[in-house]
Amino acid sequence: MNSLLARVISGFALFCLVIIIALLYEGIDRIVHARMQRRFGPPLLQPFYDVIKLLGKESIVPRRAVRTVFQASPWMAMVLVLVIFLYIPIGSIPPILAGNGDMILILYLLAASAVMMVVGGFASGSPYANVGSQREMVLMMSYELPLALVVLTLAWVVYKKGVPGAPFSLETFVAVPVWKTVGLVGAMGLLALLLALLGVIPAEVGKVPMDIAEAKTEILEGLLTEYSGRNLALFKLTFALRSLAMSALLVPLFFPFSLGKLLGLNGAYFVVIDFLWFWVKVLLVQIVAITIVRTMYGRFKIWQASQFYWFQMGGLALAGMILVSLDVMLF
Repeated sequence: MNSLLARVISGFALFCLVIIIALLYEGIDRIVHARMQRRFGPPLLQPFYDVIKLLGKESIVPRRAVRTVFQASPWMAMVLVLVIFLYIPIGSIPPILAGNGDMILILYLLAASAVMMVVGGFASGSPYANVGSQREMVLMMSYELPLALVVLTLAWVVYKKGVPGAPFSLETFVAVPVWKTVGLVGAMGLLALLLALLGVIPAEVGKVPMDIAEAKTEILEGLLTEYSGRNLALFKLTFALRSLAMSALLVPLFFPFSLGKLLGLNGAYFVVIDFLWFWVKVLLVQIVAITIVRTMYGRFKIWQASQFYWFQMGGLALAGMILVSLDVMLF
């Protein structure tokens, strides 16, 4: 009973922390994006102001909407993303709900969160939201291929190399960095897998150049067009949390290296330094994979995005899988 209560309290505290960090990183993203365009940009806390303002406004339900589904979708989308953080190790702190199939569950939760956004768009009764939801479904079917190839390949490498722990557990990758299990050919394959995963992040989080489902200048925010007030605030939080979750997922897979071990620390200092170092790495990943990319590129068309993930990113992930497999089988 005490263990269950401790997990509940820890989970609630973690949810509060990741919401704050997600909005803070969103503010940093806006500032870096603006500076790269030679603008000053909004203040750091602007995402907090936006969410607080929306929370104080009325949520309007369209006359043609399926009211129950329309109202429930934002809550479900946000909760599903929040649950992901219960399975991600943060520095040297193990996940609250560690298991043998963490990565599979995380992929399911990411997909389920996106599906709830799609369902909310369809339930609104708006033709613009309908188009946005259809685009989101096409995008999901496109980027799931390279994402699945990356995860399966990493798990297979861990299994074949006999690394202690479950192949689909993130704690396994934190304990033994995957880079240490392969040779030069395998390292080239892992680099290809890393680039493929970085390419998937903009689509997973709905940022330019993959904000095709919202497309303000084309379909007026798409699947979000009929949302307002508290419901819109929840969706804004969901997008910020998805950015944080995808960046946080990449860190234990490819960059689990401990700063505390490098500095020779022990005890509480080791835990605190690794905890802070984890969030620094997450921020760097978010800036590279989201901020810089959305500053450099314009929005893709839906057929371009689908082609990009099926062929370019899918091919890159497949090449990485082949190189890693050759390294494991021959060396």
